[in-house]
Amino acid sequence: MTRITPAAGISGGIAASASPAVAVFDGIQDAQPLPNEALERDVVRKVSRRLLGFLFVLFLFSFLDRINVGFAALTMSQDLKLTSTMFGMASTVFYLTYVLCGVPSNLMLVKVGARRWIGTILIAWGFASSATMFAHDATSLYLIRAIVGITEAGFLPGMLLYMGDWFPSAARARANAWFMIAMPVTSALGAAASGYLLRLDGVAGLAGWQWLFVLEGLPTVLLGVVTWWYLDDKPADARWLSAAEKHALDTMIARDRAATVSQRASRASDAGNSMWRAILTPSVAKFALGYFCLVNTLSLASLWIPQIVKSFGTTSSNVTIGLLAAIPSLCTIAGMIWWGRRSDRLQERRWHLVLPMLFSAAGWVVTCFAPEPSLRLAGVAMASTGAYTAMAIFWTVPDRSLAPHTRALGLAVINAVGNLGSALSPIVVGALKDWTHSFTSGLMFAAVSLLVGIAVLWFAPLGQRRGTR
Repeated sequence: MTRITPAAGISGGIAASASPAVAVFDGIQDAQPLPNEALERDVVRKVSRRLLGFLFVLFLFSFLDRINVGFAALTMSQDLKLTSTMFGMASTVFYLTYVLCGVPSNLMLVKVGARRWIGTILIAWGFASSATMFAHDATSLYLIRAIVGITEAGFLPGMLLYMGDWFPSAARARANAWFMIAMPVTSALGAAASGYLLRLDGVAGLAGWQWLFVLEGLPTVLLGVVTWWYLDDKPADARWLSAAEKHALDTMIARDRAATVSQRASRASDAGNSMWRAILTPSVAKFALGYFCLVNTLSLASLWIPQIVKSFGTTSSNVTIGLLAAIPSLCTIAGMIWWGRRSDRLQERRWHLVLPMLFSAAGWVVTCFAPEPSLRLAGVAMASTGAYTAMAIFWTVPDRSLAPHTRALGLAVINAVGNLGSALSPIVVGALKDWTHSFTSGLMFAAVSLLVGIAVLWFAPLGQRRGTR
């Protein structure tokens, strides 16, 4: 087992110079120079080319299987006689099981390895998502969506844990942005494609929404099979990296984790603490509560945008509504990439997190009160862009606040608590829609949640610039 101990004064990040480090191999110390900046940059680029595209595709189908019920609802709600509250409850049930199973799923990933576990759950939720075609009333829909939540629970926290083993902190905002743009890309492509899939109504005796679940769920099963042989659990297992490249990557990751241990040790010793006690800290609580507030908007944007666009009074077809609903997602993609690159370039996280959240809250206000449908659509684009951009920046920070032995559990806990917002938001928005016959109160609920999240996260250890916390 190899442990890298950085020399004093070396800060985390790609920009570290070639200062000496001490590598300890089974108790024998050998001084070695750190890789130079050019090699470090080359390794990060090589890892990005190998992993980010594939992980992006996995996340695209993961998110599609999560949100396609929102597109299907344009016709499914009438066929199954669902009220807005019932439809919101279907999403709430999904997220309740998602939250309950997130922590044990991440622990299983650590035990069996990312390649095997991610591949297995991809296959399981692909079949479960396709099975949504068999829903015939509200109760059966709840049951199937609960199963999808169980099977998908470990994917996002597992991917965040996995990326922490491959990308140093100084490159994480860009990596997260390129990985997480799968969400708005899925919303855009899903909105456009789903409108056309709904036109298959009656083909082979199936409703259009049934075809939607089948054709969007089965590709995930194939991707699960591919994952088994494409991914490597750790950099040490990667045959596509040379020995020097593996050493460079291990050194960068070790510097980050040594800095985390040093920061924690300066506050208090973790010796003798249980894993649970080590993660149940005020910092983790702030991250979890802040993410909960942010997820209210993420859930609303991913689930309700097609129906929000339809509520603007348009008499357009489902295809046109799908195309209009794709516009906010296209804006989101551009915003995430630009803002993530900017955050990494400046090595600043605090303002790069809270400003998009504020922008998103303003977007919901515009959506509620703008006089023209075009301005309301612009408000939806603001809300979506701000929320998803904030999420990409958010996930660069908790990893640095957790000791190495608590990372898997800590990230799963933050993701699970945060996704209680995904369980709460659909039923709240659906009930308010049935009660007021308008989305205004639900959108204002999301805007207020974002403001509360800003207040909470402002006092979390977000850091300022490289080497600071």
